[in-house]
Amino acid sequence: MGAANVIPGVSGGTIALLTGIFERLINAIKSFNLTAARLLFTGKIKAFIKHTDLEFVIALLVGIAIAIFTLARLLEYLFENYPVLVWAYFFGLIVASVYFVGKQITKWNFSVILFGLIGVAIAASITILTPARENDATWYVLLCGIVATCSMILPGLSGSFILILMGNYELVWIDSVNNLDMAILTPLVIGAVAGLIAFSYILSWVFKRFKNQTLALLTGFILGSLAILWPWKETVTTFIDRHGELKPLEQKLILPDPGNPGDHLWLAILMMIVGFLSIWILEISASKRSKE
Repeated sequence: MGAANVIPGVSGGTIALLTGIFERLINAIKSFNLTAARLLFTGKIKAFIKHTDLEFVIALLVGIAIAIFTLARLLEYLFENYPVLVWAYFFGLIVASVYFVGKQITKWNFSVILFGLIGVAIAASITILTPARENDATWYVLLCGIVATCSMILPGLSGSFILILMGNYELVWIDSVNNLDMAILTPLVIGAVAGLIAFSYILSWVFKRFKNQTLALLTGFILGSLAILWPWKETVTTFIDRHGELKPLEQKLILPDPGNPGDHLWLAILMMIVGFLSIWILEISASKRSKE
């Protein structure tokens, strides 16, 4: 999940859904409530651990933190030197996710199909929005934490892509993480925790009562987000970031040119296949564990 959350266009929630821990994750998040606080402050530690599923939460958070702090530098290098191949791999990941999340729907009817189409429309409309400029104001970073983290646990909506739209992807995932800039990380984490707990109640209620419709909506989100990850893009407008470097602001999708070595067409297709197989292997592994 940590690796997915660092990648623009890939959702940690998708990984949670594919590995079968999505509902457990949502229930664990929403268990951090007044009851949990009362158990903690009255010294009932064992009851607190059980109520919050704390061992699961800690294991997950440690894994996410390791991935974020190790992948931030790696992705910075890969995006700078091999952007087409990186996007191609992620594109394959999401194509596989569409299939494996969609197949969890147990009953198809009009409402399920409708919610799937709505999901596609929402995600596709998000992809054509023009990103905002970078803003390091504390209130705005706090808002980024709330919005991006809620989208991180929602399959199909990438928290990192939301940060791109809000203009703060580089500020958060690259600069502040690599440099441990607490002036940015502190309000970000506060917003993330507050938004996550509040959003988990809504998501849990919807998932329990309208599971097939919710899965269809999430599948639509994932399918609609594919445009974000299309490896071949052409920059339309640019902007100068706070380091004085020229960055793409608005891009349009283009078809690859087999005769252009820079498009890496066949190698990119290979990376798409590798990405697809990565999710396929992950799904098989998760299915075997659930049967044990």
